[in-house]
Amino acid sequence: MPKPRIVRVVTASYVVPWHLDNTLRRITSDFDVTVVGQGVSSNEAAYPGIEWVDIDLNRKISVFADLRALWQLCRLFRARKPDIVHSIMPKAGLISALAGFICRVPIRVHTFTGQIWTNRRPVARLVLYLLDRTINALNTVCLTDSPSQSQLLYRHGFSSHGLPLPVLGQGSLSGVDFSRFDQSGQDARRKQLRTDLGIGEQDFVFAFVARKSREKGAIDMIRAFSQVTAAHEVARLLFVGPDESSGELAAMRKDTPALFKNVDDIGQVPDHERYLAISQVLCLPSYREGFGSIVIDAAATGVPVIGSDIAGLVDSIENGKTGLLIPPGNIGKLVQAMLSMLENPQDCRQMGFAARHRAEDLFAADKMYALLRDFYFVKLSEKP
Repeated sequence: MPKPRIVRVVTASYVVPWHLDNTLRRITSDFDVTVVGQGVSSNEAAYPGIEWVDIDLNRKISVFADLRALWQLCRLFRARKPDIVHSIMPKAGLISALAGFICRVPIRVHTFTGQIWTNRRPVARLVLYLLDRTINALNTVCLTDSPSQSQLLYRHGFSSHGLPLPVLGQGSLSGVDFSRFDQSGQDARRKQLRTDLGIGEQDFVFAFVARKSREKGAIDMIRAFSQVTAAHEVARLLFVGPDESSGELAAMRKDTPALFKNVDDIGQVPDHERYLAISQVLCLPSYREGFGSIVIDAAATGVPVIGSDIAGLVDSIENGKTGLLIPPGNIGKLVQAMLSMLENPQDCRQMGFAARHRAEDLFAADKMYALLRDFYFVKLSEKP
């Protein structure tokens, strides 16, 4: 019998390796899969057996471009006749939900991650909230990427038959592939990277691996780290990710260059596992976050995480055991947490060990794919 047809809809190509990698490496044995989004065909060589269709689903709002994307997605759905369409990210979710509803795709799924409306001003908050409600209404089923996201949405009126939106397992979008983060036999590569970056054997390395935006806590990270390195010269920061600060970081560097002492400012990288492998602690002081895939990536490397006490991260970080949770926006608490890790290296290492064991138990990629596969087959069995 032919395999069921799945269309995965994302905003842009960067979403694929960050959030779909583990799924796409396993899914072709069970389903025929098409991935749609802006520039996604750039991933074609890495994932044999997947069809790629480039449609401009830019994160920024543009009425003309968005209507054009809707029309293109409708054409694709009518041509491919998918059994399931499954979207992630807000813009992709809205356009996919509209196109899937118009074309009567039998099973329409969206996975909610961090809600962008939670910390916006009232008018923008209302508009974005209503768009998410539209996504929830037009799809046949919506998931979230963590239990706390489900509870947050439930408190704001999102439900599935009167209950919180379902979660696969304990959360995450596709789990973590431990083979990618296996550090056995990698001593030479780690040493070379440390040498290339000028990191000494006695240095204590913090990492920030995310989009460098205020929302992700990038500004707080720089301000907090400047206080840590003032107290401990051995502190280093790997500041990794694309700069989306709208010039704010550049202005800080120009006006107060001392803030960037001992900071290795690195752009977007395809192999963030190399940077995690030479770090002692990952910091993620976000104001809004989904489950936080980078958290379990760090855990697979034995690296504990300092993260904000917000929906999503409270599921990926077990406070006091696999990392530390701090109030979002509280630079003082972030500094205290970083100093605690640096000044108590044995406790830090123990948290890293615990993080890896927890990730192995709950978030292994094979386990997460099995849950997704079973979810799809259950929905297919319910199809009229």
